[in-house]
Amino acid sequence: MEYRQIVAVTGLSGLYQLVNTKNDGALVRSLTDKSMKFVSARIHHITPLESIEIYTTGENVRLHEVLLAIQKDDAPVAELAMKKDDKAAKAYFKTVLPDYDEERVYNSDIRKVLKWYEILKANDLLHFEYLNAPEVTQSLPETEAEPEKEEKPKKAAKEPKAAATEEPAAKTTKKASPKKKVAAKAEGEDKPAKKTAAKKKAE
Repeated sequence: MEYRQIVAVTGLSGLYQLVNTKNDGALVRSLTDKSMKFVSARIHHITPLESIEIYTTGENVRLHEVLLAIQKDDAPVAELAMKKDDKAAKAYFKTVLPDYDEERVYNSDIRKVLKWYEILKANDLLHFEYLNAPEVTQSLPETEAEPEKEEKPKKAAKEPKAAATEEPAAKTTKKASPKKKVAAKAEGEDKPAKKTAAKKKAE
């Protein structure tokens, strides 16, 4: 189970692992009690956590970056997630993400993020290495482009070989015609023998 498999489902509390998808919904497993359930696409909306962003006064911040910031000082998180103390939750969240947009990020959103953190921590899912490695993905096309340049001259060298193999085939067809002439001469030699046999009978 990985962070990329974890989703939030509208109308349901907690977090879920996406097990399987269907045309009319999805099969999910609760990270809290490990129960399996089918969620209908007509009733619920499924959102992967890796696609969620937090509003700020500048550019939005991805959720996993906020979770990493919380991880540096998560001592008060468990208590804040249980209590409905909005002032304390906002004060703590301000230390984690100082420039979050207070007008668009509601108190319920902050409590939800703190609860999600506790659930992910309990399931050992606070690992985001694959989300923080853009340099590796950018260098891959450069290594793949080198062999392609070497293959082009090889393809050009194969073309004359293919043309050379066709020439002997044409020569063999020319050699086949004299054999037919030899066979015709052999058949012509048999005909005089038949005439001599006819002369003997006449005598």
